[in-house]
Amino acid sequence: MKYADGQQVQVGDRVGLGEDAGGVVVCSIEDGVFSDGYTAEQWAYLRKGFMVEFPTLGLIHYEVAEEDLRLMSRAGS
Repeated sequence: MKYADGQQVQVGDRVGLGEDAGGVVVCSIEDGVFSDGYTAEQWAYLRKGFMVEFPTLGLIHYEVAEEDLRLMSRAGS
């Protein structure tokens, strides 16, 4: 999966959407990578995409990254 700007989505990335700049990518379903508390058994039925947990917006599943979703910082940085 890639962001609209072409960069690869990675679990742990910090992202922003609108006024909420505190989102964290919690799983990449296609890659089979899940953060603690998010399991393949729970979310594999979605089959593709990635999920972001936002403090104000909650958990959002993306099949394709929307243009307004912006990478704030890379996982582990």
